[in-house]
This record gives sequence, structure tokens and C-alpha cells, in this order.
Amino acid sequence: MKKILLMLTLATLLFSCKEETKAKVQEATKAVSADLKQAADSAKAKAKKVLDSSKVGEKAKVLIAKGAAEVEKGAKKVQEAAKK
Repeated sequence: MKKILLMLTLATLLFSCKEETKAKVQEATKAVSADLKQAADSAKAKAKKVLDSSKVGEKAKVLIAKGAAEVEKGAKKVQEAAKK
């Protein structure tokens, strides 16, 4: 019985769907797809920005390590000069 009522309800909904409703559904579908595309684009831009900033962070770490090595070399030279 439930299946019969469900089928009748579904059939009624399908047959009662007018052209206006179909056009509105198509417009809504286009609007939603445009919103989703815009959201995806903004998420892509944010992700790219984060990736770029992480690359800058990695470069900064390398530069800091090189700078620390140079400071250590300078400190060793000063220590050797002080011993003499």
C-alpha cells in the first residue's frame, strides 16, 4: 500500500511539473554551479597562496641555516684569533 501511494505521489509530481518550473530549476542549477565554481576558484587561490607562503618559509629556513653556518665560521675565526 505504501509503495502504491509513493508511486502515485511521484507520478503526480512528475506530471504536474510545468515548463515554468523546469525553467526555474534550470536557472537555479546554473546559479548553483556558478557559485560552486567560484567557491572552487577561491579555494584554489587560497591553497596556492598557502603553498607559496610555505615555499617562502622553506627558503627562509635555508637562508637562516646558511647564515648560522657563516656566524659559526666567524665565531671560530674570532676564537682562533683570540688564542693567538
